[in-house]
Amino acid sequence: MKLLLLGCTGFVGKELIPKLIEANHELTIISRRKFNFSKKNFQHSHISHIRIDPSLPSSWENIDLLRVLKQSEGIINLAGEPIAEKRWTKSHCRKIFNSRIDTTRYLIKAIKEQKKPPAVLINASAIGFYGTSQTKEFDEKSQAGNDFLGSVCQEWEKAALEKPNRTRLVIIRIGIVLDKEGGALGKMLPIFRAGLGGPIGSGEQWMSWIHRTDLCQIIIQSLINNSWSGILNAVAPNPVSMNDFTKALGKSINRPTLLKVPQPILKLLLGDGAKVVLEGQNVICNRLKKLKFEFKYPEISLAMKTISNKSINSKYL
Repeated sequence: MKLLLLGCTGFVGKELIPKLIEANHELTIISRRKFNFSKKNFQHSHISHIRIDPSLPSSWENIDLLRVLKQSEGIINLAGEPIAEKRWTKSHCRKIFNSRIDTTRYLIKAIKEQKKPPAVLINASAIGFYGTSQTKEFDEKSQAGNDFLGSVCQEWEKAALEKPNRTRLVIIRIGIVLDKEGGALGKMLPIFRAGLGGPIGSGEQWMSWIHRTDLCQIIIQSLINNSWSGILNAVAPNPVSMNDFTKALGKSINRPTLLKVPQPILKLLLGDGAKVVLEGQNVICNRLKKLKFEFKYPEISLAMKTISNKSINSKYL
């Protein structure tokens, strides 16, 4: 399948792109940054790269991009500025919003102008759609939250829903993605290895997580299974509390988890973005269960054990 990829050069893309290549897909990667083809995982004749910013309207006048879009059979759109890595200043909030909504709007506009639109669009969203709660349980039918992330995800999904009728749409609301190379866990591992780790905040907040390998498989299955459409919560079937999350991490690397990270310190570092990990939400994957998707890592203990073993053997240590 000829695929157009947006936002796939980061943490998730490091595993997703090699898997797509193994499945014999032909990829064109759109990104703002230079894409390094010399990396072992990305050496393949069926990869091309167009370096543009897809959140700018002028980018969608690029002749090469329009040529590739005309030929594309499927699109994976994961584009979006990281949410919990910087303080939520006004300018950063605009980046969070524009990198998702503007990119998706321009993408949909370009798709609708094609005589033969792509057969499938996989569009990312996030479990931030639901807002936060320590007591509620959220599934794909739950209402959106009324906070900043809830509004971003609503607009993001609304933009994707404007796709042509002939294009099958799968919206994947992604939870906290785990693996050693990045995301929340990538930042936590060095602290825990030093014996300084512990629960963040109260420790009672929910962590609705997914192993990166399972997320990549959900994306791939969404591409090839014509029966898959609509909203999917990309979270493991067993969410855990922050306390249980950190205990599983500490146990997997034989380190204590006694020291809590105070809320004020996290808020000082991340500002409003700290609420992503301080408040959390209990999200379940009802639709994936109905679709009989088989998780490779359904339990946090298994996920952590696998990740810690990979970390021990990693050349980056």
